[in-house]
Amino acid sequence: MPLFELTADALEAVPSSTFAEEQVLERADLQRLLRAQIDAVIEDVLIVSEEFAEFAGARRRIDLLGVDREGKPVVIELKRTTDGGHLELQALRYAAMVSTLTFDDVAEAYERYLLQVEPDAVSSARARLAEWLEDADGEDTVLAREVRVVLVSGGFDREITTTVLWLNEVYGLDIQCVRLTPYKVGERLLLDVQQVIPLPEAADLTVQLRRRESQARAARSDGRDWTPYAITTPEGTTEPLRKRQAVLALVQGLHAAGVPAASIAAVLPNSRFLSFEGVPSDEEVVGEFIAAYPKAKTYLGRWFVDAPLREADRTWILSKMWGRTTEAILSKLLALAPEGQPFGYEAKPQA
Repeated sequence: MPLFELTADALEAVPSSTFAEEQVLERADLQRLLRAQIDAVIEDVLIVSEEFAEFAGARRRIDLLGVDREGKPVVIELKRTTDGGHLELQALRYAAMVSTLTFDDVAEAYERYLLQVEPDAVSSARARLAEWLEDADGEDTVLAREVRVVLVSGGFDREITTTVLWLNEVYGLDIQCVRLTPYKVGERLLLDVQQVIPLPEAADLTVQLRRRESQARAARSDGRDWTPYAITTPEGTTEPLRKRQAVLALVQGLHAAGVPAASIAAVLPNSRFLSFEGVPSDEEVVGEFIAAYPKAKTYLGRWFVDAPLREADRTWILSKMWGRTTEAILSKLLALAPEGQPFGYEAKPQA
């Protein structure tokens, strides 16, 4: 589909170009830029490695390796050519190789990656990864064996698209094809990003069907707890919530019903409910929290700093990090509920 410039008198076609013509390099340019802004081609993926080759007998390297929110490794392969080369076969080999990665494997790879792109953050690599996966410190995290594949190229020939469609539809694989088309407008180089497989209009339905088909298999192979919980307090019953939000909702409900924050903290493990003196405004909470707990600055995303609980002259901040003990924690919190008040929780089947 050509690009047009809208003028007062006509639609003027803007000719497409190629990366080769514009002297855009595959690794030094495309890969470097996309690793820093991967949302341009795929959303909700954390890049954990570049030129990854940490598997036995590897002679080639994965351009970019990521992890999505569900703990699935994401293999991202790039080509600047207009036919895609042999991207799909190469990516399938890589997908098979990374399907056995553990949390520790990925955490180590992420540390090496951050050493190159963000040296000051190396020490927080494991915590960042655990936070991304919404699991408590990654202690019991099991990455999914299902691997997503994203093929990014200046174009795809019929052989690639036919192969990808067949693999997706017959074998239930998750392979996306994203086409990048450069356009030269004056001295500017514009980039048109188009997902061609699956078609954007069908992408949501495709994802839903694939998720339903793989749910039983994932439940057997994935040790992480994705159970949502509906929380009941005197204010009513919530919609099914992820574990971190469920714990927060119950803690807030108990506190609103008069349960002291110190009593709540006593049933939560490993200093997961911290307090400091004073009752700062919402805008001042982060600064005061970091002042009281300097190490929290590195792991700030692991705390509900946007939902502080205030009591007398103290402010309390709840952790977001809850592992497979979530249900046991909810039960302990429920035991604090004032007698006669409607508190409870219910595990809901995953949709």
